[in-house]
Amino acid sequence: MDFSQTAERISLKFSQKGQSVDTKKIEAKLRRLIEEFGVQPAEAERSVTNELAKEFNLPGIGTGGGGAGKPGERENRSIADVTPGEWVTIEGKVVAILSPVSPSIAQSGIIADTTGAIRFVVWAKANAPEMRQDAWYRIESAVIDEFKGVANLKIHSGTSVKPIVEDRALIPSILKVGELKPGIGSVRVKVVQEWETTHERMLQSGIVGDESGTVKFVIWKEPGKERLKVGAVYTIFYALVDEFNARLSLNLSTATYMQDEGDITVSGGDSNVRGAVVHIAPGSGLIKRCPVEGCNRALSRQNYCPVHEIQPGFVYDLRIKGWLDDGEKTYNILLQREVVESLTGINLNAAKELAENNPLGMDEVFLRMRDTILGRYIICRGREIDNRLLVRTCERVKMDTGEHTALLNRAGGAP
Repeated sequence: MDFSQTAERISLKFSQKGQSVDTKKIEAKLRRLIEEFGVQPAEAERSVTNELAKEFNLPGIGTGGGGAGKPGERENRSIADVTPGEWVTIEGKVVAILSPVSPSIAQSGIIADTTGAIRFVVWAKANAPEMRQDAWYRIESAVIDEFKGVANLKIHSGTSVKPIVEDRALIPSILKVGELKPGIGSVRVKVVQEWETTHERMLQSGIVGDESGTVKFVIWKEPGKERLKVGAVYTIFYALVDEFNARLSLNLSTATYMQDEGDITVSGGDSNVRGAVVHIAPGSGLIKRCPVEGCNRALSRQNYCPVHEIQPGFVYDLRIKGWLDDGEKTYNILLQREVVESLTGINLNAAKELAENNPLGMDEVFLRMRDTILGRYIICRGREIDNRLLVRTCERVKMDTGEHTALLNRAGGAP
């Protein structure tokens, strides 16, 4: 694009109306829109022209063709209908405010209407008024772009942000888990499984689902965030739907969630895996859990909970974490108390008695369970998520000689 030529063309339009505009100023605006914000040249020319027309109160100087006139004269668009590359005017409610990740960003968050929601970014150079959470706004002449396959609303210097005073009702569009796609989503789900946290900033992670399938969720430690209860049903509004390695997950950092009555039959994702137990991980056997309501974290040997600190009134539990190899793939398996008791023949009371009457204490339970199932062939039924098998039922099986030999050959040939 010849910036100077385009700037001269825009300047000429205003000089014919008695207004003098510095072509260098116009050129700078064009460069910023095209080079920094990735705006198409024709749209950049139209935006700069409309911005100046608004500044000089000359609504008749538009670039024609759908974008003519002042930005406020354009038709409202539903958020669900916008696509990358468009210039749009929308009206919506700010449902979340996020911390800017760069000095070049003044504000970011999520804005929603009854059709859907979209992340927005306000550039620092836009000099736009600060938006408040739970307030409605009319945003005129914003740009829809795309980042990692997800549409975003960009508010730049040519965008007008106007508060809407009237109180409007916002009824979110609730999706099935199977309908989710990268972006923003609201769902009604049941908490199927809770995982141990793997990061000090993580409050909770696990699996939620509905009749259409399951999805991983994560909640980060932020003011006001609470843990979800396993087995409970929640309506989750405006969660970030992320995608990694073709798998979706829900980030509840921006979400509002409320516990509901009733139940949901969770389906989808069930797998049967038949193979050998090749590893029992530390932290298996008899464990202690935090007794604080809603926590249930596994405690350290010193009865320490990473959230609630020392807990002398701990609760005993059983679990097994390990690896199950089917000859082609190795799965991380997690067995809860009922499955552990069925597979090992050691119930919770027997495990506590062993720990209390043996010099090795809880280690004795671990060793006996390991010796009982390590190297044994079993079949596990459960839900597979990210190479992890959440086991619902488990039983021992016999493998024929051919399968046994193939597995041994694979182990022997491994580096």
